[in-house]
Amino acid sequence: MSSKSLISFGIVLFCIVLAGCERQVSYSANVKPILDNYCVSCHTSAGEGELASGLALDDYDSLMRGTKFGQVVVPGSALSSSLYLVITEKADSKIHMPPHHDEALAEGRGFALSRTNIETIGTWIDQGAKNN
Repeated sequence: MSSKSLISFGIVLFCIVLAGCERQVSYSANVKPILDNYCVSCHTSAGEGELASGLALDDYDSLMRGTKFGQVVVPGSALSSSLYLVITEKADSKIHMPPHHDEALAEGRGFALSRTNIETIGTWIDQGAKNN
């Protein structure tokens, strides 16, 4: 095997090892606290978000049930999940969540999620959105 082949093999092996070391994200330990801090005040029984969309975020089952318009989490694909799209501001500005600017349709106001919180939710979804 040539030195170029060995180097290429080493790089591929290193990448495989790194991919296997990706941090496992837990719903209960990592995602639920974010939802509780930023979302549940509106997306709970009789809250503005739950009344408008049907989305309750009190627990895993409610989150996975989605809205009256359909599911918000597509396990294995953050980019196909409307939950991820609205928190990353990749959706219409009127529905960015949490609502944090004057264009928002929602009356309640909050703060945009940090990059770390967004990455945590995205990784959890990409890892299969498990109830763990």
